Amino acid sequence: MASEKSFLLVVAVLLLLSPALGAKERCNPQDKKALLQIKKDFNNPYVLTSWKPEEDCCTWYCVECDRKTNRIVTINIYLSVPETNFSAKIPDSIGLLPYLQTLTLHHLPYLTGPINPAIAKLTNLNFLQISRTNISDPVPAFLAQLKKLTYIDLSFNNLSGSIPPELGQLPKLEALHLDRNHLSGPIPASFGSLKSNPDIYLSHNNLSGPIPPSFFRLNLTRLDLSRNKLVGDASGLFGATKATETIDLSRNQFAFDLSKVKFSKTIISLDLNHNKLYGALPASLTALDNLQLFNVSYNRLCGKIPVGGNLQKNDVYSYFHNKCLCGSPLPKCSN
Repeated sequence: MASEKSFLLVVAVLLLLSPALGAKERCNPQDKKALLQIKKDFNNPYVLTSWKPEEDCCTWYCVECDRKTNRIVTINIYLSVPETNFSAKIPDSIGLLPYLQTLTLHHLPYLTGPINPAIAKLTNLNFLQISRTNISDPVPAFLAQLKKLTYIDLSFNNLSGSIPPELGQLPKLEALHLDRNHLSGPIPASFGSLKSNPDIYLSHNNLSGPIPPSFFRLNLTRLDLSRNKLVGDASGLFGATKATETIDLSRNQFAFDLSKVKFSKTIISLDLNHNKLYGALPASLTALDNLQLFNVSYNRLCGKIPVGGNLQKNDVYSYFHNKCLCGSPLPKCSN
């Protein structure tokens, strides 16, 4: 009798320690089927080893199920160390997850080919990151069909061609990263319609031409247009009432009178080096109490550097190679 009680006690303990035994699988069968097809189409990489048909897909690595609906809402395939066996293109099967909200494919150097049009089927997608891969071809215009998108990161890839103007139709966009690709052509005028005022990063491309006037309507917090071939007057990006915190226009061919620019007191970082700016540094720069990074080197500026604020906290390299700038931290102005 005692042995029977001991046996029942052991069974009870095992059941408590293994709640999955006899429990209903959370994973939606259609989602599981889609994920297994995605794994196959990705050539069964090591990072997806946990994607086994006999196990609940809500417990798999790189995915997340909604707690209420149990539908797959997140795919996050990220490699801290590149895998030589992850060599594939973005498959059509990626479009078989109708409830997907977050798609991240990051640090996958052997991921190649274009951004698959099947992604346009993911109408609930709000976060898209395909970065540090070797995907190529143009940025697809079909991304504008995904009206819930708040975040797009396509940085550090081999994308080429022009930026599709359709991206200006995204009503909820909060951040757009297209930096470090091979994009060319102008900044789309349609970006002036982005009422959500997203953070915009377009640096390290081959963009050319002037900034469209419509773009100046935006009230951006963070903007990086550095290392392109942009020209003309960019002074419309600034304004005393704007919410600008960081702006990087360095290494372009912008040309405008800096002395006439009004700056927002919210600016933390302002990098204008390697352009064709002229005029003097406005005294209003001394009122920028939050200014931490400031660089106007390699321009055509002249006159005395205003004294005060944070301007003298920057070293010589923030001011040198101008036409005739002088005063601390540069040498004194001559009479």
